[in-house]
Amino acid sequence: MAVADSDRRRIDKWLWFARLARTRTAAQRLAVSGRVRVNREKNDSASRTVRVGDVLTVALDSGVRVLRIVALGDRRGPASESQLLYEDLAPAEPTSRPAPAQRSGPRPTKRERRALDALRLADPVEDECFPPRD
Repeated sequence: MAVADSDRRRIDKWLWFARLARTRTAAQRLAVSGRVRVNREKNDSASRTVRVGDVLTVALDSGVRVLRIVALGDRRGPASESQLLYEDLAPAEPTSRPAPAQRSGPRPTKRERRALDALRLADPVEDECFPPRD
């Protein structure tokens, strides 16, 4: 039983379609570099075929991505179309950062900053109301 060509795609072409590489040559280099695994097996060939349901582990400069192939794609379309080719299996990292503290007025002037620095560096003032305990 022969498998039709529409059921499989070269891994370098799929990486390019899915926009994991900017150029087809970069996709070939990525596929050959050993930084791509297909179903936990290290890949060393740009011509290896992938199918729907295969799980790719790709080590990019920005981090490791674990992707399940959902569709093979017919062309390298826009980013919105390429995101439909795979399902991201990696746990989502928190993207929200804590909000910076809000100021209650305009920025301090240079004179005010120097006064604040002097207060921070000064010795703590001993309170005369509460003398130290013996």
